[in-house]
Amino acid sequence: MSDAPELIRLDALGPSGPYRSQARETIHDVTGHPVAELSLVPRLYVRRGLAALRRARPLPVAERTAALAEAGRLFGSATVNGLTVQEYEHAVTRVSGLPIAVVREATRAVATGLAGAYGFAGQARPRGSRDTSYGASNAVWIRRGDVLAVLAAGNHPGIHEQWAEALALGYRVAVRPSRREPLSAHRLVSALHAAGFGTDHVVLLPSDHGVADDLVAGADLAMVYGGDAVVDAYRASTTVLPHGPGRAKILVTADADIPRHLDTIVASVSEQAGAACVNTTAVFVEGDPAPVARAIAERLAGLPSLAPESAAAVLPVRRVDAARELEKFLYAEAAGATAWLGGDTVVDELGDGAAVLRPAVFELPHANAPQARLELPFPCVWVAPWSREDGVGPLRNTIVLTALTFDQELIARLLDEPTIRNLHVGDHPTHVLVPGLPHDGYLGDFLMRSKTFTHRAPTPP
Repeated sequence: MSDAPELIRLDALGPSGPYRSQARETIHDVTGHPVAELSLVPRLYVRRGLAALRRARPLPVAERTAALAEAGRLFGSATVNGLTVQEYEHAVTRVSGLPIAVVREATRAVATGLAGAYGFAGQARPRGSRDTSYGASNAVWIRRGDVLAVLAAGNHPGIHEQWAEALALGYRVAVRPSRREPLSAHRLVSALHAAGFGTDHVVLLPSDHGVADDLVAGADLAMVYGGDAVVDAYRASTTVLPHGPGRAKILVTADADIPRHLDTIVASVSEQAGAACVNTTAVFVEGDPAPVARAIAERLAGLPSLAPESAAAVLPVRRVDAARELEKFLYAEAAGATAWLGGDTVVDELGDGAAVLRPAVFELPHANAPQARLELPFPCVWVAPWSREDGVGPLRNTIVLTALTFDQELIARLLDEPTIRNLHVGDHPTHVLVPGLPHDGYLGDFLMRSKTFTHRAPTPP
């Protein structure tokens, strides 16, 4: 008799309920041991699932909001798919390598986000469509389609909070989970079904990359997560919203008191295990960057190397072979940079087939060095000099910029720059999101549009 633990069964969740396919993929933990078995669905199953979503009608608003709140409660506290919330969080930690504290925080954030999804989604609603004072003629806010496909990422469980807003707005949603960490998406869709959303309102369709293209093509709209290649592929599309690398940045001007801001800088780099798109990738310093790089390195060097399920863990963990590949890539890209931390190795083996990815701090020779765009899934930061002559150029194409400056003219220029999607001025870490405010724009900007509705009673004969 085998003593191996039973694998977690992650069936597809289609319009007819759970579906265990013949094609399955084993999901391993950071030591290489199997944890779960994910069913992969064929192309025909995806097409049938999308057709069922298209036939379904949305729940009334009151029922939607109540079901979302209940789903949040179930996700954050109940036994779902045979897993208690503690068992789910432990499994996600072992599979993703994220510290257990990060996973627990994400669980709370998803639960809270579901409860507030309708209100958050409505923040994007134009003022004109809220005003009904025009009598027979009004602007109304309507969906651009009926079915949304989501090709989810696996770097952080918290990404699933966003697409729930589409359900709040009446969309039916098809989710393709990441094959790296499918547990969170499976738990959320299961919780939504248990809370009152029909199996023809939200489905989980795990698949290979070829079938994923059919999912995007068959839906009205799609959200797709990936790297630069994904963003480039869909940049011109009006029906696909790509989410790529965040490349969050910090700007420190000469009038800033660096020691006073060091906590903000270090937290921006290292919180969330450095794995989120809003973790700082590059710090630009007006003047000599070396003292800032040295101070960051001294702080990050003290972070412990622990297994991800340890309550004190703060760094991500990967299988040793995957960690070594990341390290090899890092050093190939870092040519010409000065290492303040991590120059010898960023891999700290735990002895069980897993390794901690330790922080790295590199100083760059100039503001336009290409490494400042390199985003890695652990605390890795590039510190570069910046001058007024460099201007806004090196700061472009970032999901969030924290500016440590008193220069009001510079702040105005940064606020006007369209490729800086969020701007914080002062001690606000890049990874801290304010509920109800846009993350990468409001999702409602993509999902909805406004149109005029005039209703006049017909004249009696």
